[in-house]
Amino acid sequence: MPPQGEQQKNQWGVKTVAVVAFCFLVAGFLIGVEWSDVVPWKDIAPDASATDADLKPFFKAWELLDEHFVPATTTEKLSSEEKIWGAIQGLASAYGDPYTEFLPPKEKEIFESAVSGNFGGVGLEIDIKNDVLTVVAPLKDTPAYRAGIKSGDLIIEIDGVDTSGMTVSEAVEKIRGEEGTQVVLTIIHEENPPKEVAITRAQIVLPTVEHRLRNDGVFVIELSSFNAMAPDKFREALRAFADSGTDKLVIDLRGNPGGYLEVAVDIASWFLDVGKPVVIQDFSGTQAEDVFRSRGYDAFNDNLKLAVLIDEGSASASEILAGALRDHGEATLVGTKSFGKGSVQQVFEVTGDTSLKITIARWLTPKGVSISHEGITPDIVVERTREDVEADRDPQLDRAVEFLKTGK
Repeated sequence: MPPQGEQQKNQWGVKTVAVVAFCFLVAGFLIGVEWSDVVPWKDIAPDASATDADLKPFFKAWELLDEHFVPATTTEKLSSEEKIWGAIQGLASAYGDPYTEFLPPKEKEIFESAVSGNFGGVGLEIDIKNDVLTVVAPLKDTPAYRAGIKSGDLIIEIDGVDTSGMTVSEAVEKIRGEEGTQVVLTIIHEENPPKEVAITRAQIVLPTVEHRLRNDGVFVIELSSFNAMAPDKFREALRAFADSGTDKLVIDLRGNPGGYLEVAVDIASWFLDVGKPVVIQDFSGTQAEDVFRSRGYDAFNDNLKLAVLIDEGSASASEILAGALRDHGEATLVGTKSFGKGSVQQVFEVTGDTSLKITIARWLTPKGVSISHEGITPDIVVERTREDVEADRDPQLDRAVEFLKTGK
């Protein structure tokens, strides 16, 4: 899952992913490296480095380890390639940012398969929050969803392995596996004691859009992912809304962990005048900010009554869309505070089979609210408990419908 921004070519040109646990912005450069089993800088003077840092301690540590280290449990020797990977991982972790990480070959392969849309796993979008591996959202109708995993649940063990200090990529690698096999997650939900949940892995296909007209005349569009299919599916849903004859619309972003930034901009454009800002990409002074603006489809008049549902599983692109519609006065937000994932990662290719994912910016709503720091707080706060879900009650949707009918 990500998402955490990522850029890729498609029928619309360059796209940006605001993701998820996996929310990356794809671009990059290639640094040619040839590996060998000799100390890799023998022919390179330390002062040839592009950095001002004194690298002599690093070189000294490498040589000391190479000369003196004796493994306690195995005679297998690390290659110079593996040592350099470990060093880069340590360098990335020194920044203290859970989204900045080095992706060795296996982790890079996992990341690329997640971005592609279909993969084997349990259907969880996960992230690091307050230094703990946390469920952003279970994807609808997946093994994790059916097992009762909820947004905000803490994953403290995977198959008995403590997740403390584990990166998202490492956790994803452990959770994924062959279809039909099981993974056991040790979960803490709210104040409850830890509980082991066994989940059978399956092929995961990311959901997109569902829509329906309720008997009370309120039209509901459930947007589950900002993937490449979402713009067309959302357009179809809007056409059905227009044909329904009602002026009351609920967009349900609960449990939506995000996806492509370009999709969030496209969907926002149905409700905003051309040129209005949808989201601001802030580089904290390292370069001029980027403003992503509405394309101005603006298909609806002032008679539209719009509510947007969010919860702690609404992240990244969901927060961008909800924040933009609220900041411009186009929608009232109902539910609970969103996840708070608003940083931008760029993936740089280090070698042909490794990458470095670096946080390069943060997302701000049109009014300058930092999504990462604050999340999105709804205008009308309504909880939906586990008991509500089990009893098939939805007080959040009920409150949104009440607001659309009464205006309060």
